[in-house]
Amino acid sequence: MWSLLRKIERQPKNNKLLYYTNAIVRELIPRNFFRGMLSKKLASIRDFDFEYIKDRVNYYNKLSSHHSLSGEAIPLAEFKVSKPSVYYFDSVEYTRYFDPQLKAKFVFGDVTTVPDEPAIVKSRPIHGDNSFSVVLKLDKVRHFTYTRDKREFIKKKNMLIGRAVVKQPHRVRFYEKYFGHPLCDLGQINKNMNPQWIKEKITLDEHLKYKFILCIEGYDVASNLKWVMSSNSLAVMPKPKYETWFMEGRLIPNYHYVEIKEDYSDLEERLNYYIEHTEEALQIIKNANTYVAQFRNKKREDLISLLVLEKYFYFTGNIKPVSEKPVFETSVQAS
Repeated sequence: MWSLLRKIERQPKNNKLLYYTNAIVRELIPRNFFRGMLSKKLASIRDFDFEYIKDRVNYYNKLSSHHSLSGEAIPLAEFKVSKPSVYYFDSVEYTRYFDPQLKAKFVFGDVTTVPDEPAIVKSRPIHGDNSFSVVLKLDKVRHFTYTRDKREFIKKKNMLIGRAVVKQPHRVRFYEKYFGHPLCDLGQINKNMNPQWIKEKITLDEHLKYKFILCIEGYDVASNLKWVMSSNSLAVMPKPKYETWFMEGRLIPNYHYVEIKEDYSDLEERLNYYIEHTEEALQIIKNANTYVAQFRNKKREDLISLLVLEKYFYFTGNIKPVSEKPVFETSVQAS
């Protein structure tokens, strides 16, 4: 059975049935079992590069002073859902390690603004003061998908592939400009508008036959960016405006992905450039693969998640840090 589960986990797309099965099984385990393991979990920081862990934690959680939460925050003991939710399961995977009387505010979904008080979110704006947006790795069954691409870049089609839900004005503008272009194979997968662009969905493997894959943001981030950057194809997109646990704000244009202008006017020039400059394209792919690799150590990812929450509860609940050596400054005064 375990070999079958491991085989399922290696598939390019995350298996939602396996995800929900694991999540429901975790729900059956008493929470006090996990609370008793928190110190041991956090002590595992000794196994990793402390400065790396510190940097990641303080990137996701930028709080630097104490804040009182409003009535919208709920005790962890009351954090429940009436029906299965990836946001709930991904949150409780880590909140269950903490005192159930601690309060937290959760803002789920495609969050594109900063909450008015410290809150747990999946996504946040990259620019401006986003310190009240405390990022956790949420909706990961959809967003954190990787691939094992065995096709060589040089042997792929000299085209951009794009399959997407096309509702947002910026995506509509892209399709108006490039649908039917000889360098592009574009298709809209939603059926309720723009019938001239509708095409059937294609598999992830079929995407990987192309040198370039479109990664334009949707309501927040481009959900396909993670698996594209794990492949031997190039992600093509304007500079991102939003970020998740993937730290899109740290991606470097033309180093991790192919940047195009906000108005998309240079797409043809950028594609032709990397078709002709294969070595530069291969270097971007190598850089992208390296960037993705840092998210694939689950033990380290779990540790960072717990430390992000420890910092959140310290600054909102005035708890004493459990960590022997906190990765954040704890000498600030309450405000």
